Amino acid sequence: MHESRPAMEPAIGDLFSLRGKTALITGASGHLGAAMARGLAEAGARVIVSSRHLEKGETLAAELREFSEGNHFAVEIDHLQESSIQQGFSAALSSAGQIDVMVNNGHAPSAADWRSVTGDEFRQQLENLTGYFLLSRLFRDQIVSRKAVGSLILVGSMYGIVGSYPDVYEGICSPSPVAYQALKGGIVQMTRHLAVYWAKDQVRVNCLSPGPFPGPQVPGELIERLERKCPLERMGSPAELKGPLVFLASAASSYMTGQNLLIDGGWTAW
Repeated sequence: MHESRPAMEPAIGDLFSLRGKTALITGASGHLGAAMARGLAEAGARVIVSSRHLEKGETLAAELREFSEGNHFAVEIDHLQESSIQQGFSAALSSAGQIDVMVNNGHAPSAADWRSVTGDEFRQQLENLTGYFLLSRLFRDQIVSRKAVGSLILVGSMYGIVGSYPDVYEGICSPSPVAYQALKGGIVQMTRHLAVYWAKDQVRVNCLSPGPFPGPQVPGELIERLERKCPLERMGSPAELKGPLVFLASAASSYMTGQNLLIDGGWTAW
């Protein structure tokens, strides 16, 4: 005999819904950020698109309004500048009234490898982590002030837990930057630390770590080498991050905090 669902048990569609929620995502105009922003909007969230270049953010916000409900809009945040972080977050909160989901995805890159990176270049890479923390704390503080529940998602990388293969890059381009590896490892560890301290504040903190998701500028030979290192034998498509992101942002992951969700085609399985 079929048993009915318990009265207090949410349906799966409700668990993954972000209707009534407002999400702020940094680096939203980038290769992966744009797909993740669309995923949030498609799940029903009002999306605040953050970019270092306001025009790019406004273009994406307009695109989101074309295919999903919600008064999506853009703010300018350079997460390497503390004043920009304060101003941009304040503008987002003032316009939206609330921020329920925060996705720290922005990244200011440096291509210098271990052989050539200067001290200043290395420190600047790590400033990405400082920006993530400052934005995260602002997000946590407004959740506490509202007596609300929040989901904070930091974007890491498979290179935050494993080293890169030197032979993949040899003869094609510089190796994966050492400062990038240090940065992403720091993001994964900060996720655990903040999750423990902010659990009592009703803020869940998780990390989403993509594997190989090369942009259109990556040489074909490099992609072929990367594919040979991946159990699924292919690269990831940005759209494949939409589902995992919505899972972390929504009530579907309500008993999950302090975790690093790897979306890497099996790369770290061996």
